[in-house]
Amino acid sequence: MIINELITVFCNKTLILFKPNAFYFSHKGFCPCCDKKATFTAYNSWLRDYFLCSNCGSIPRERALMMIVEKYCPNWRDLHIHESSPVNRGASMKLMKGAKNYIASQYNPNMPFGTLTGNYINQDLEHQTFNDETFDLVITQDVMEHLYEPDKAFAEIARTLKKGGVHIFTVPIINRHKPTEVWAIKGENNTPVFLKNPEWHRNPVNSKGSPVTMHWGFDIVSFINQKSGLETTIEHIDNLDFGIRAEFIEVLVSIKPI
Repeated sequence: MIINELITVFCNKTLILFKPNAFYFSHKGFCPCCDKKATFTAYNSWLRDYFLCSNCGSIPRERALMMIVEKYCPNWRDLHIHESSPVNRGASMKLMKGAKNYIASQYNPNMPFGTLTGNYINQDLEHQTFNDETFDLVITQDVMEHLYEPDKAFAEIARTLKKGGVHIFTVPIINRHKPTEVWAIKGENNTPVFLKNPEWHRNPVNSKGSPVTMHWGFDIVSFINQKSGLETTIEHIDNLDFGIRAEFIEVLVSIKPI
């Protein structure tokens, strides 16, 4: 379907303007993030970021993550949860509103780590201030491709998880047919030195965005185990009735052995 006029959409009380585009896709179903019947609509062929829920504005990977949380941690409302770098929609909002013991963190190198800044605790995932075995569940959504030393982050997540605890996360597995590649390393003043073509992703708390430091492959499973001892499974959901269809839609589940 070809769209010839500017499209105005109100999604979760937010006005969204779509420029004319030759792509349109829509499907009615049920959203796992807002727990409502919804229409999932995209005016851009990149479904990963543009296949939106008509109620809460969630995107496919957020809906997939929430379904995996429900699968592995059906009692998540009673668990101690740490989510790094949440956003104000989708699975983050459901977890924040529904869990009794939910802690959110953001990364601000200009503030002391471990301090409360607004509704967030300032944390460096690679050097966390949380005590050992604090959390039952750790959530990260598209974070692990932006770290300079992900080995330390996975080790820290393992340290802060209780035995039997779970790290459930999304990360784009870009390298479908080859090993993981380091895309950027840390330069002076925490600035990226790109080894490949520079790539940046949007960051809700930093207008500069976040540099892409890793192009992960499926060998991420062995990487996590070697660096942290966590045992990882990759889950893949493709279900239009839940608005889950997109590129790089895998959800990874890392469990700390008992």
